Amino acid sequence: MSDLTIWLEVTGALAGAGGLGYAKVRAPRVYWSLVGMPVTWGRFILSYRSTMDVCGLTVHPSGLRAFMTRNVARREVQPVPPKIRRVRGTSTGLRVTLRLPAGLEPADVMASSERLRHAWGVHSVTVVETKPGFVELRMTGYDVLRRVRMPRKARPHDMAVPVAVREDGTAFERDYRKAPMALTLGANHSGKSMYQRNLIKGLAQLPVALVGIDCKRGVEQSAFAPRLSALVTTPDDAASLLGALVSEMEERFDLLSRHGVSDLWELPDEVRPVPVVVLVDEVAELFLISSKKDEERRERIVTALIRLAQMARAIGIYLEICGQRFGSDLGKGATMLRAQLTGRVVHRVNDKQTAEMGLADVAPDAVPAASLIQMNRPGTAVAADASGGWSKIRTPDTPRDEVVAVCREFAHLVPDLPFLDPFRPYVPAPASAAGPSLVKPRPVTE
Repeated sequence: MSDLTIWLEVTGALAGAGGLGYAKVRAPRVYWSLVGMPVTWGRFILSYRSTMDVCGLTVHPSGLRAFMTRNVARREVQPVPPKIRRVRGTSTGLRVTLRLPAGLEPADVMASSERLRHAWGVHSVTVVETKPGFVELRMTGYDVLRRVRMPRKARPHDMAVPVAVREDGTAFERDYRKAPMALTLGANHSGKSMYQRNLIKGLAQLPVALVGIDCKRGVEQSAFAPRLSALVTTPDDAASLLGALVSEMEERFDLLSRHGVSDLWELPDEVRPVPVVVLVDEVAELFLISSKKDEERRERIVTALIRLAQMARAIGIYLEICGQRFGSDLGKGATMLRAQLTGRVVHRVNDKQTAEMGLADVAPDAVPAASLIQMNRPGTAVAADASGGWSKIRTPDTPRDEVVAVCREFAHLVPDLPFLDPFRPYVPAPASAAGPSLVKPRPVTE
């Protein structure tokens, strides 16, 4: 009987260990909640003071505090680390709020994030300043980007669309109110199309007009036609469409002037025009020319893009530009346009120079991270903005059919914009439906 009991105990222990090992690989959230978080929490509490001291994140106490410690409390005076205000666990890691003592700044903690990661045995430590004097340590217990799962509460709202997951487990949002113009770079099979697909899926659910410029004969964007207000597939048509957008921009500025405001969102709801998001795929096709007669068209395209990038934010026209490379080698105007694109997302690139094109002028520290993205992780990118902050993100692999279904579901949100009518895409009727197509193509006029 005793042998049977021992056998059952050993078998149960082995089964439990095997289950935890399986969960660590196949269900990392479960493993983190059951094992990783309690162990890391305990390690953090027990080693916090010594770790901060070794990492140089302590300061000498004030004279009064040192006097009271030495003469009243009769204790040895020790350096003061940041004070722990809050510790909470999440499904992906730990969040620790720290109050910085006088003499420390958030940059000091950020510079030690790699040492803190190794000291507490977590996958990554991200430092975020929450308010003056306070920082939050966002510890990630495992590689969140290995299998991407968007947070459940991530939903499109206002002009912000969650499109990817950050390395700390939070959702990365493409917020057009904060970064109205953006540039996305990446080599073939790096995940640019995946990123744009998720972006269109989120934007399709918002009351905005979507304008597509896809000079690869529409192979990327034509499937999303039910939700697009305009779609052009050649440089000539793109020049006409961009000219129409510039004319609309000037009319909207007149509207702002009549109401005495300087921003679209300050207008009353009843007169506010619908925002317009312009999605440009492979921007190099708009810059390159094959003969001298194409120079005039290129000049019109570049001038219109630069004008929109410089001024259109105030009247609710936003640019989302994608490409493999985007630098001075594209010709006149490329560098000027890039300078206006404050949001940057750089996927895997073929050379360091391309990463520098996208990140060196806004977040130089992010260039090495973008240069080291692995080929077997499509959708992984480095996102940065003009503030200098950056983070590693990865876009979930959303099937194309799923995005097409969302575009059809929200086709009723396509706004009535007469200036875009000549560019409305052809939308074939569903296979099960009878009758003519929903929207007939119109000829594009210069």
